[in-house]
Amino acid sequence: MATKEEIERYQRRYETGDTPWDSGRPDKNLVNFLKTAQLSGKKALEIGCGTGENAIFLAQNGFDVTATEIVPLALDKAREKAEKQGVSINFLVKDIMDEDIPGKPFDFAFDRGCFHHYKTPEERLKFARRLAQHLGDRGIWLCLAGNSDGEKVHGQGPPKRTAQEMVAAVEPFFEILLLKSGEFDSNMTPPPRCWIMVARKRKSGPQK
Repeated sequence: MATKEEIERYQRRYETGDTPWDSGRPDKNLVNFLKTAQLSGKKALEIGCGTGENAIFLAQNGFDVTATEIVPLALDKAREKAEKQGVSINFLVKDIMDEDIPGKPFDFAFDRGCFHHYKTPEERLKFARRLAQHLGDRGIWLCLAGNSDGEKVHGQGPPKRTAQEMVAAVEPFFEILLLKSGEFDSNMTPPPRCWIMVARKRKSGPQK
């Protein structure tokens, strides 16, 4: 669960425009994934949608999209963008760590930069479990997370996780189909490295 202080800190960053993670376009990793993805349906959940570029891209490609964010100002910006693009998205100020997201089960979940913010193994396990609870049978999760193999750029960059940390949190609830090193789609030069993970919800196992 995000603390009040964390939410206020990110709110200030959106107010000042100090948002290096916001490229102003859908992430190329999501775009490339959808070119070949075989999903069971078109009901999508984005966790931590920021100002909405990826959620809008999903909606433009025929998805029924629910997108959540903990920072109200980011969602205000996302709603404005969606309205200009003429797409309908269910934007919600919600924290999946302690609130159920209306509309479940979802066929597909996208997370660009949420999972990697959780510092402890227990928090990462909880995030993976909560996300699994929101997906239907064999639902797919595409996760982009900071990669510990990469160096931070000019003192900036996302939190970084090891492959072992990714696997330990995800495997109890998901079958990992892909885990490879890549780059965030970013305006930073060079772009921060990331893990690109595709995982499928297990048919059975610990979900509570």
